Amino acid sequence: MQIFSPQRHLYFIFLLILTLAGCQRVQSRSKSLQPLPQDLLVQVYFNHSQSSEYKEPYRQQTRFGNDLEKQIVDAILQAKSTVDVAVQELRLPKVAQALVDRQKAGVKVRLILENTYSRSWSSFTPAEVGKLNKREKERYQEFRQFIDINKDSQLSSDEINQRDALAILGNAKVPIVDDIADGSAGSDLMHHKFVIVDNRIVIVTSANFTLSDIHGDYSNNTSLGNANNLLNIDSPELAALFTKEFNIMWGDGQGGKSDSKFGLKKPIRLPEQITLGANKITVHFSPTSPTQPWSQSSNGLIGKTLNSATKSVDMALFVFSEQSLVNILENRHQQSVQIRALIEPQFAYRSYSEALDMMGIALSNKCKYELNNHPWQNPITTVGVPLLPKGDLLHHKFAAIDGQTVITGSHNWSEAANNGNDETLLVIENPVVAAHYIREFERLYKNAKIGFPSKRLEKVKTEEKQCFNAKER
Repeated sequence: MQIFSPQRHLYFIFLLILTLAGCQRVQSRSKSLQPLPQDLLVQVYFNHSQSSEYKEPYRQQTRFGNDLEKQIVDAILQAKSTVDVAVQELRLPKVAQALVDRQKAGVKVRLILENTYSRSWSSFTPAEVGKLNKREKERYQEFRQFIDINKDSQLSSDEINQRDALAILGNAKVPIVDDIADGSAGSDLMHHKFVIVDNRIVIVTSANFTLSDIHGDYSNNTSLGNANNLLNIDSPELAALFTKEFNIMWGDGQGGKSDSKFGLKKPIRLPEQITLGANKITVHFSPTSPTQPWSQSSNGLIGKTLNSATKSVDMALFVFSEQSLVNILENRHQQSVQIRALIEPQFAYRSYSEALDMMGIALSNKCKYELNNHPWQNPITTVGVPLLPKGDLLHHKFAAIDGQTVITGSHNWSEAANNGNDETLLVIENPVVAAHYIREFERLYKNAKIGFPSKRLEKVKTEEKQCFNAKER
């Protein structure tokens, strides 16, 4: 009879644990979706994708999703001549390090930021931190946790130089301008999120280059990042259009001439269309002055695209407050087009939200209604909010139409995006590309709260009654 030693017994237990862990791993992988085919020239990625997984570089946890930061870094690192980046906020050190690497290799690097986010957090004085609003103070504290690698509650220069993206860029003297370079106090928002590499590769995304938008909140391991998408497009023709937009904002860069143009200072531009393999791509950059025809604006392009729907429209939107667009959707609904919408919960039930129109509900703000509200007479029951991990937001700005066409970019469906912000809007006609967005919508819709919350509805009815009684008096 063979006798097992205690050491050998522990060894077998260890093997059993490894085997079970492996089985669980295989099980978890078996529950994932198979990747969809990608178009050769227009490739699509989602940080919450269920058909891929990756190990996060900062929290070191393996999770489902496409690594959007890696997509950005890989595109930058392949640069041989130029890299242009226009993004509202850049806090990811690996992106900063990639830009520094390329500049050291002789590549011309240029960066445009929103002025609100153009300073490194580590440069803030205690007095400046004290003046931050609650949300920004929370973000600052999150930043400190991220930078404090050795967890001694102090930020050393070595830690700052490793993880403070803007400090890394500043130390390397990477040229940066923001939207006060035109001599103003800044446009409404420099809200672009794009990268151009070697006048050929264009990255367009809904995500800011931050942990919370791409990987997840650093102090919350259950957070998977705000739900975002990213496109990698190989097209010198499209790159030329984006470079033209970039150069308008850049002006002479840091030369001091104040010849940069942001917001409504930019010249009037109409949507431009290119054919790229099996793709038809229309691009438009905001803003458009409200004195110009609405049809020539980004929201006008969205409206034109929605109005072409004959079968279905699926929307996943951070905010939806453009009345003209919901009026077009009502017309499509009356023509038997199936409409589904998911809106970020922070904005879905506000008085200006067009989600309410679709649900046939009007909300008052202190007994005053939005002037342009138009609750549908024949409301739909396919509008709701996604259920995401705590702290994560629905940050998409996309719609899929008839399984063929996608509207996406940095552009929120709002008047502010249309008439004030620097924004990117793309309309891509290609069922291969559309399939990726449809799968993402279905994933979100499967785990969503549909309809107006019953408790809120009771409160609305009570408030409406009170408002009516007050008027009668």
